[in-house]
Amino acid sequence: MRGIWCFNDFYSYINFFILFYIIFFIPKFEYILIRIISFFNPGSGNSYQSERASEAIINGGFFGKGIGEGVLKNKVPEAHTDYIVSVISEEFGVLMIFILILIFLYLIFKVFKKISLINNDKIKLILLGLGFIIFLQFLIHVGVNIRMFPTTGMTLPFLSYGGSSIIGTSILSGIILNLTKKENIS
Repeated sequence: MRGIWCFNDFYSYINFFILFYIIFFIPKFEYILIRIISFFNPGSGNSYQSERASEAIINGGFFGKGIGEGVLKNKVPEAHTDYIVSVISEEFGVLMIFILILIFLYLIFKVFKKISLINNDKIKLILLGLGFIIFLQFLIHVGVNIRMFPTTGMTLPFLSYGGSSIIGTSILSGIILNLTKKENIS
């Protein structure tokens, strides 16, 4: 017996929208196409920022060069927004990036732990979505810095410089805190 919602239908819709996006929107924005091409073909000459970010992570080593000793922040435009993980890694080392990852995982764990204690399904869904937004932004930013994804221009929540980004992340965090404090917990 087939219900109203089928998981296979969900993937079909998602694949349709991804294909629609690729066909109609990417060609309209040339910079997106250039970023994707430079991601798959690093020798194309359009991956300067990504290459410098990778060099910075490698040069930083496990413990880093020291505070203020990194050169990436001076070589790459907008390194304080798009490549803050590489700047941190160069100056404080890969160890600090692991600590940063653990902090974000702990944050998401605490949100999910609160979700499991809440009775209201709507509040659970809202909290799940808000926590997922922050964590997905974190994953994409780190993925861009270690060259897992093409350059997106997405900032790192709570750390990257950017007025609208920090305001948006603060609003999401405030909603999460408000809903976890006011909701009746079993």
